[in-house]
Amino acid sequence: MNKNSKKRTLLRNARALLGDTLTFDGQLRDVLIEGDRIAAIEAVGTLGAADQVIDLRDHLLVPGLVNGHQHSHEHFQRGRTENLPLELWMHLVRTRTPVKLTPRQVYLRTMIGAIESLRTGCTTLVDDTALGAAIDRERIDAALQAYDDVGIRALVGFAMMDKPIVDNFPFVEKHVPAALAVELRAASRPAPEAQLALVRDLARERHPQSNRVGVLVSASAPQRCTEPFLQAVRGLADDLALPVITHVQETRLQVVTGQLFFGCPMVEYLDRIGFLKPATSLIHAVWLNPREIDALARTGATAQHNPWSNLLLGSGVQPVRELLDAGVNVSLGSDGTCSTVTVNMLNVLGSAAAVSKLRGDEHTRWLSAHEALHAGTLAGGRALGFGEQLGSVRVGAIADLVAYRTGTVTFTPFNDPVRQLVYAERGAGLSLSMVAGKVVIEGGALTRIDEAALLREIEHDFTELRPLYAAAEAEMGPMLDAVEKIHREGLATLVAPDTYASRLP
Repeated sequence: MNKNSKKRTLLRNARALLGDTLTFDGQLRDVLIEGDRIAAIEAVGTLGAADQVIDLRDHLLVPGLVNGHQHSHEHFQRGRTENLPLELWMHLVRTRTPVKLTPRQVYLRTMIGAIESLRTGCTTLVDDTALGAAIDRERIDAALQAYDDVGIRALVGFAMMDKPIVDNFPFVEKHVPAALAVELRAASRPAPEAQLALVRDLARERHPQSNRVGVLVSASAPQRCTEPFLQAVRGLADDLALPVITHVQETRLQVVTGQLFFGCPMVEYLDRIGFLKPATSLIHAVWLNPREIDALARTGATAQHNPWSNLLLGSGVQPVRELLDAGVNVSLGSDGTCSTVTVNMLNVLGSAAAVSKLRGDEHTRWLSAHEALHAGTLAGGRALGFGEQLGSVRVGAIADLVAYRTGTVTFTPFNDPVRQLVYAERGAGLSLSMVAGKVVIEGGALTRIDEAALLREIEHDFTELRPLYAAAEAEMGPMLDAVEKIHREGLATLVAPDTYASRLP
């Protein structure tokens, strides 16, 4: 092959979900990849020679899933919590005494989510990682290196904020002991200007439109940022043409917080200050009113559904049908493994479609498996600024593709590939994964790393880290007691009656 020519990979004999509509017509296809793009899709046997030929007979070829939200800083804490609402749970993730990791341990921790993502059909992930007490470029570079090495597409943000965590909540003066509040406000945190400079610096070499592993702009949440800082975050994203993510109205207490902090719910506040634009994802967006849904539709912002996370934290069920009816782009995310235990996006697809059945008795308005798969592919690409280029088996699209074996009990009998994928497949049948036209899983094995050796190293290192996490969690007792009171006062505070009910009474 000429060194200036693009490698040609031919995927032969595939059952494929074709185009932006994810259509299966019963015919087998050959799919030709040139470089990082799909160059041709034709009937079997009609395409010419290629540098690499992969036979996908008895396989279902689909777009790689897009996970719009996970937190790599939680991967060492998977399975450590249960049955806590967000406001209490979060204090077991960001403890007063952080567990200090070496750069190698950060690399290993990041690999956990990357490996599970690829193994369950995800080819693009957004990592909204926490900076902690200070910006540490060596550890940031270690996380980026993990994504470089494993072969996944990753967009990394840094959950930027300029307010102390304790001041993210209402009723603090009433329920948080004064001495504890003083201690928490005095805790070290990166300067706002340094956080913005970090993203600007990294974007020079790692813009997601030209790099498989890139950066985006993350404002942790409106209640965690002053208005000038939010405006600076918005301006940075506009200057660099980067996508934006922020957590918004995940819980009922956050609706109360918006009323008390801004005089209106948070999505209305973000609309008022001009924060909502295309390629801007509002993570969770569970508790919404009709005006907020209209604002999302008018501005082109995305509402990201995190159904499995919202279930496990008891946050509620997003009004997905109302969002779709208004023309809002709805994407999907897993959230972090301390709350969800898994970043399996197939699990997210299934739970998104299933949990919609709780929103009323009108079955014609329930979310379908097809709509869930669309949210987890093409809509996810749109949310991140890729337009129609990511999340489709279509000529000209980016070649981020996965294939599942269909000679399994999951797909037997082969009735409806979309429903059987969304509701039944959880990754055991995944055989091939391709990112930017390069094979990263073949024959069910990761091609770029020694998975078994890395998992052994992680388990060995965590033996020493486990008691440190336990001690840090135990230290949070006084804060958990205070936040329990804040949580209950929030439940007793009325929210506007036009807010869509997101939990069963």
